[in-house]
This record gives sequence, C-alpha cells and structure tokens, in this order.
Amino acid sequence: MRVMKKTVKIAVAGAGLVGLRHIAAIRRTTDAALSAVADPGEGGKLAAQRENVPHYNSLDEMLAAACPDGVIVSTPSHVHVENGMACVKAGVPALIEKPIAVDVAGAKALVAAARAKEIPLLTGHHRRHNPLAAAAREAIDAGKLGRLTAIHGQTWLVKPDDYFNAEWRRKKGAGPVLINLIHDIDMLRHLCGEIESVHALESNAVRGHEVEDTAAILMKFTNGALGTMSVSDAIVAPWSWELTARENPAYPATCETCYWIGGTRGSLSLPNLSLWQNPDARSWWAPISSAKLVFDFGEDPLVRQVRQFAAVIRGEAPPLVSGEDGMKSLAVVEAVKRSAERGETVQLTRAALDSD
Repeated sequence: MRVMKKTVKIAVAGAGLVGLRHIAAIRRTTDAALSAVADPGEGGKLAAQRENVPHYNSLDEMLAAACPDGVIVSTPSHVHVENGMACVKAGVPALIEKPIAVDVAGAKALVAAARAKEIPLLTGHHRRHNPLAAAAREAIDAGKLGRLTAIHGQTWLVKPDDYFNAEWRRKKGAGPVLINLIHDIDMLRHLCGEIESVHALESNAVRGHEVEDTAAILMKFTNGALGTMSVSDAIVAPWSWELTARENPAYPATCETCYWIGGTRGSLSLPNLSLWQNPDARSWWAPISSAKLVFDFGEDPLVRQVRQFAAVIRGEAPPLVSGEDGMKSLAVVEAVKRSAERGETVQLTRAALDSD
C-alpha cells in the first residue's frame, strides 16, 4: 500500500519579484500548498487574491493568526534576520531568501537561535537545486578535472533604471555583490570547496549610488586553487548565470557560459557542461576535445527547492542549503566588501568571526 506524503502548508512573506516566483513554484508542486501571503503592499493583496489564500500585512500578523508548516521569507534583505527570528520564535521552519542576512553577525545570531530551538533553517541559494550543478559536482568529485587549480566566474548584466526606484536597492545591503555575486560564490563553494581569502576592488562610478555597480575579486581556495570573479550590473552582456542557465524565463537565453573550472586533467565550463580533456597525452601540443556532461534538467530549480523544503519540514531530509551554508557564503561576500573598503587581503577566518 502506497503511503501518501503530507502536503505541507507554506506561506510566503514578501510578494516582490522573487516572492512571486516562489508562489508560482509552490503552485507547481503537490508536495506543498500556499497557505498565505504576507506583504504590506497592494501587490501582496493581489497575489493572495489570485491564489485564493489569506493576505496579511506582516509576517508577525500572519504567524499570530494562522501558523503554517513553513515560511519562505523573500522580504528585503535588511529584514531577513528579523523575519527569520519571528519564524524561529513561532517554531516554524523557514527558508530565507539569499542573502540570509546583511552581515555575518546577524546570520550567526539567526543560525544560533534556530539551532537552539531545533528549527530547520534553509537559505534560498536555489542554484544548488539545479541538476546541472549536481552533474558538475559529480564530475569534479570523480576526478575528471584532476586537481583543481584555477576558477573564473563572470556576472555581467545590466539592471534598468527603474529597478532602482525601490530605495533599498540603492542603499547599503543591496548592490550586485550582495544581491548577485552571493549566488555565484555559493555555487563556487559548492563545486570547488571553501574559500580561504579574498582581495577585492569595487566601483560605483557608473551610477554613483551608495552601493557598488562593479567589482573584481581574487580568491584563494583552501585546496590551493586560485579564483577570479568579475561582477557588474551596469554592463550589457550575455555572460551571467541568469542569461545562460535558462532557469528563469524572464531572462533572454543565450548560449554563452559564465563559470570556468580548470584542473590538472581537464576543464569544465558552466552552465553548458563542456568538459575539455586530452584524450591521450596531457600536453598543449596534443589533441584536445570536449564532451557535454549529460543531465536531466527536469523541473525549475525553484520548484525543486520547494520540494526539498517540504521534505525537510516532514523530517525526511536535511537541508540541501542550510542556514550555515548561507552564513558561510555571506562571510565570503562580507570579506569582499571589507577588502574593497580597506584595500587589503581578508582571511575568511577573520571575516566569519569578526563583526566590527
């Protein structure tokens, strides 16, 4: 006799661009059902009406009125810790959209609170849920690249002027390093291991906002590999995960790549999963060829993330991307910000422990 899985009730706090995608993802799975929308704006009311679920002006109001099985927090970054703490206090598992906090100190406090009450805490780095990430990780773990020696990532895109009509996107706690690069850092950590130190430069020369529009980063991984990362939200270009991975139909798809991972036996580009190797002798004089790694794209990674969240809520699986993972990726980004401000190399042990 087949045992039916419980359909968990998940509420969404924050009905902006990302929140609406989470709502759509919940709609597309039988593992979860949307129970409510919490958002003070008119968009939140309309989203709740479309989904035929209750609307609340705040997360606290919703938690007091009808506690769900879990909450996806997709509010502005500067209130992630406050919202996460509210979920922990109510005893409700939470998936916090990245970044888990705007600083490591806040992330540490939230992670500690969830651990003390044994409340599952997840971070919304949805790219890890993409099957191509699993295929790349499998190839690296199997030694097909040999010893990793160099990594390069690129996130070049352009955000239109009206994107910055929301004031928080121009202020500290926003910017492409925290909003965009943190996804790339999390993916590189997942594929290539922990990052030991960073050295970075930032510029706000294009828009003059409080936050940067361009950054360049050098990275040293604990396995000895060296990495570089270039990020800008002021460049018309096809080289970003958004425009290459085909995860979100809102972005025009290109056939370009945005990550390159090199090792002593081969190199891998993502997201096209081209593996380059010497069939015979390893030499720049010898023939080199490529093969595409096989993977089944299947569902939208956001749908897979909802399914995994539901499994965590039911006690069937540990988080694929935990609160601790979110904190570690944030620590790298915080180190990037600190390095750019001070003009010095920052060790991640310091960046993760210091909050000054």
